[in-house]
Amino acid sequence: MGLIVDVFAARSDNFGYLVHDEATGRTAAIDAPEAGPIRNALLQRGWTLTDIFITHHHVDHVEAIPELKAAFGTRVVGPRDEADKIADLDELVGDGDTITLGESAFEVIATPGHTLGHVVFYDRAGGHLFSADALFSLGVGRMFEGTPGPMWDGIKRLRALPDETLVYCGHEYTQSNARFALSVDPDNAALKARAAEVDALRAAGKATIPFSLGEDKAANPFLRADAPELARHYGLEGADPAEVFAAIRKGKDTF
Repeated sequence: MGLIVDVFAARSDNFGYLVHDEATGRTAAIDAPEAGPIRNALLQRGWTLTDIFITHHHVDHVEAIPELKAAFGTRVVGPRDEADKIADLDELVGDGDTITLGESAFEVIATPGHTLGHVVFYDRAGGHLFSADALFSLGVGRMFEGTPGPMWDGIKRLRALPDETLVYCGHEYTQSNARFALSVDPDNAALKARAAEVDALRAAGKATIPFSLGEDKAANPFLRADAPELARHYGLEGADPAEVFAAIRKGKDTF
């Protein structure tokens, strides 16, 4: 037995996720973007919500907590460093902690940058990474609160996870991320192949997640900030990769 992941759309471009521990029947929502789609997914699967795991404080990831907690009596777990910004948290976690869902375990990894207390949840046994707005397919989250050095350090920690890891991110941004990535890394064969795959998926009305971390390592410019060709693109040969990362993020902000 293991973990079943259910993926569905929420809000305008959010992904919603339910993770279900087969051994015990416990079911968690990863973030709480919108109550209606989460309730519908539970109904379709015949599951009962027991937990909510929150990655960061932005409204499109926490808005449904009060309604879901009132309806299901769920345990709500969230980042210790954002406890003052998120209501109704029952359990606080931070970098290096492990949380359990029945017989399934999730490692908590700090990924500051998009928000200062942003965390992700990694199911090592099943090879699932729930990255929210820290890491997208072919992109990363906008750096609203953090600074480039710590954000790059967090991204490197995710990059170090096994290639076969499946990544479940917070939003369907892949097609626009691909357009930007091609503008800064146009000769990257892996990127060109991924961009073509993404165009085909979106034309067919399909989601671009989960995505392979190994494939993203080869194609995502933000995971390649220490690659010489990205440094050359920005005229930053010999610079600290964090500086290149900052340039890539600034470029995407204004693309």
